[in-house]
Amino acid sequence: MRFGLLGPLHAQIAGRAVPLNGPRQTKMLAALLIDANNIVAMERLVAVMWDGNAPATAVRQVQDAVSGLRRNLVVCGAPGSLISTRRGGYEIHLARDQLDLLEFDHERHLAEQRTAPFETALALRRALACWRGSALADTPSQVLEIDAAGLNEKRAATHKQCLAIELDLGRHREVIDELTVLLREHPYDEQVAEHLMVALYRCGRQGEALQAYERLRRTLADELGVDPTPPLQALHQRILTADPALAAPVPAQGPSGTPPESPAPAAPGPAMAMPVRQLPLDVTDFVGRAEALAEIAGLLDVSASNRAPVAVIVGSPGVGKSSLVTHAARLASANFPDGQLYLNLAATSDEPRDPGLMLAEALRALSIAGSAIPNGLSERAALYRSLLVDRHMLVVLDDAGHADQVLPLLPGADGCAVLITSRTLLTQLPGARHIDLDVLSPAEARELFTGIVGRRRVEREPGEADAILDCCGNLPLAIRIAGGKLAGRPAWSLRVLRERIEDESRRLAELRIGDLNVRASVELSLRLLPADAVRALSLLGLLGPYTLPGWVVGPLLDRPDGEEVLDTLVDASLVRLTATDAIGQPRYRLHDLIRTCAVEIAAPLPTADKRDAIIRVLSVWLDLVRRGTDRLPAGLLTAAPGSAPRRSLPDAVMDRLMADPFGWFDAERDNLLGVVKLAVDRGLDELAWELAAGTATYYDHRCLYQDWQHGHRLALDAAEATGNARGASVLLRGLGQLHIYQDEFDRATRALDMSIELCRDNGDKRGEALSVAMLSTVSRVQGRDDEALERVEQALAIAVGEGDRDVEAQLSCSMAVMRLMQGQLEEAESWFTGALNLSRALDDEHRVAVVLRRFSRLHDRRGDPDEALRCLWQASATFERLADERCTAYTLLEVGRVYAGQDDRDQASPALERAAGLFHRHGDRQDEATCWQLIGDLDAAAGSHHMARQHRGRALRLWQTIGEMNQTTAPARPSSP
Repeated sequence: MRFGLLGPLHAQIAGRAVPLNGPRQTKMLAALLIDANNIVAMERLVAVMWDGNAPATAVRQVQDAVSGLRRNLVVCGAPGSLISTRRGGYEIHLARDQLDLLEFDHERHLAEQRTAPFETALALRRALACWRGSALADTPSQVLEIDAAGLNEKRAATHKQCLAIELDLGRHREVIDELTVLLREHPYDEQVAEHLMVALYRCGRQGEALQAYERLRRTLADELGVDPTPPLQALHQRILTADPALAAPVPAQGPSGTPPESPAPAAPGPAMAMPVRQLPLDVTDFVGRAEALAEIAGLLDVSASNRAPVAVIVGSPGVGKSSLVTHAARLASANFPDGQLYLNLAATSDEPRDPGLMLAEALRALSIAGSAIPNGLSERAALYRSLLVDRHMLVVLDDAGHADQVLPLLPGADGCAVLITSRTLLTQLPGARHIDLDVLSPAEARELFTGIVGRRRVEREPGEADAILDCCGNLPLAIRIAGGKLAGRPAWSLRVLRERIEDESRRLAELRIGDLNVRASVELSLRLLPADAVRALSLLGLLGPYTLPGWVVGPLLDRPDGEEVLDTLVDASLVRLTATDAIGQPRYRLHDLIRTCAVEIAAPLPTADKRDAIIRVLSVWLDLVRRGTDRLPAGLLTAAPGSAPRRSLPDAVMDRLMADPFGWFDAERDNLLGVVKLAVDRGLDELAWELAAGTATYYDHRCLYQDWQHGHRLALDAAEATGNARGASVLLRGLGQLHIYQDEFDRATRALDMSIELCRDNGDKRGEALSVAMLSTVSRVQGRDDEALERVEQALAIAVGEGDRDVEAQLSCSMAVMRLMQGQLEEAESWFTGALNLSRALDDEHRVAVVLRRFSRLHDRRGDPDEALRCLWQASATFERLADERCTAYTLLEVGRVYAGQDDRDQASPALERAAGLFHRHGDRQDEATCWQLIGDLDAAAGSHHMARQHRGRALRLWQTIGEMNQTTAPARPSSP
């Protein structure tokens, strides 16, 4: 499927042109393409259609034109959801490689990111290659002509920028013809004239350069009555005097000698919902490794005869494997336009990452979420390979331990390549090429050392520098530690450090590779650090192999701010600044060897001191989780606080972190599970369950079912082992809701029954009400309406008795739904109205939207579809703004139902297809099946019996899957909350 507007309007699907029935469909398609992936308002479409003086029936005629356009596209093979009906307009959904304008903008953006002129020129050439002529050359519309003019201006600006860069690269001969044509098209453009004059002069055509100036001077004088600007006059004078500064630079070419005019762009792969760009930050002072980089580049070059799909970089600890692979991967990233996936296998840590969990992480990066991720290792690996089969992606597997850990993560696709770092040979990997990474050469080691310490200091004491590097054995980690020590102590001479490490008996305990020990270098650095920095490092090692925010040092040391101490550790190269996350927090990590050393240093500390430090850090995490949850859209999974301690960061820090609560949770996602595990490992069951339960609202909104289940299971085991009934009841309730989302109703019932029993034993009325309410959902979904009503009434009575208005608002809506199902419309309206008023009084916009969505059913039952749709669009706007995909899907399902009731297939099917896609993404088989069944019914009513069989068959297969999971045979009802 391919569309184009950078030239005559172009639409092609499956190799054949899409027929457009007249100028109206042509205009509608052009208007949608110009704003692809954005809502195009009805007012703009009317303006495009008529250029003013629109008739009274303009909106209906636009709807008819878009409907006809959609039919033509579908007949040619486009998905029905390609053009979606949105509130107030329409939207066309296209991937970058499906529209030339998107590709043009993407390549221009890449050009802006490039720092090397040659790479910038290549990207600009790829952008210009997207054009086939003047934009929308054959589309008659005054409104679109304005847009087309803007696009043409952007093209001209891109062309000028590209030619200017190529001129600076010494390609003056090649750009003359294009500059001549460009000046003919833009006869007043002095910048183009300047470039043409310089290009002609550098080709030895001084006279023609002067003629070009004279032609421009006459044109400006005759037609505009002005003279050339002073800079152009100055250039004219420099050409007259043959200024040597105008001489041509040495012609520049790319790494393979290919000029920018003939790039070989990689074939685009299938579109992804999100770009995958996961490579870590490059090492800014990376030096040397030319041979290794060249070898890796050759292995990754798709045109090279010696290409290998898998390259394993092997070397000893601290030799720089990860830095080399990150640098090489970034250099090669342009060859893999579909993205770069990075997975840290942590083989050298206390807990090597399981390949199944790694596959789940990779699948999430590829936009597979929730329980759509298969449970088994082989199924995950198969889905992973299927997603990559037509893509050009680079996969980086850092710190691999053995072949079994790596094999499931190999994509096996021709367009993909894999870079692996490991301390051991992985000879069992088929087709893998191994690169043995040694220490730096003497010249590279000196360059690295000089970059850290400073050229002046090294030049003052060159012999001392050589002696230090010799003692370090040219090992990068040791050099960084030694150099960092000097950089942090500018008053030291190099001789001071050399004297500390030149004694061989000392060095064997300090630097080692073979006979030299890296741990000793760390110990030497620690002796020179302040006591609080040593203590901070030792305690940081206890937090595990995670990338941490800088604030953790403060609570570890029991002080408000630990940034100064952290800076000391960073300066000494003992803690590495790895990245800045999406909310602007610097992220820090201890190298594996340094973390191991830190744990050893912490061993002699009193057990109580270590426990207290960990409790302080976890207390801050708990406070952050609670504050972040309070800023998310309200939910009923949040439990009342337990007895675990809480500790707050300074207000300024807290305000900065919580400015974007979703962003904070996203940035700390790995740590959210890590702190639960740390609490469990340290026997802190109260902290463990509160941390696990506190993240449930975030996991709920993001549909992170694997994380949700993993954290709750860890904490539940700890709570049950210590007899923590309160914690166990909360965690069981959270797992019960998770099982409902995953259509695992038997498991949900067991978990919720146990939660209710524990709540009653401990007098937790609110917890009991919530668990009973969740059980009512199970009863309703499985068709036990009387039981469901009884449970809702029971839960509501408890909530009202406890004065819990939040729970009362939810359960009032549930009562309304039950009355509606019984056909008691007046009672249902009363309950809906009460729930809506209470939700508004509580200022709970999410709950208001939920009630409006459910209220729409009543309006539709009463024959008022317009009011039903008004409620649904209002609810949809709220869910879209809150980025709640699951509730958006439920709302779209209701929209589809309303339109289906009006036999409006054109409006119903797109809404239902989009809802089905969202349900599929999050593993909600039940509601997805409902969507396909409704679409099948609409197909049958329209006489499309083949499509009806397909869609109904899809629904049946999903219901059969749900039945097998729960030992039932009847299709379940939708489970929307």
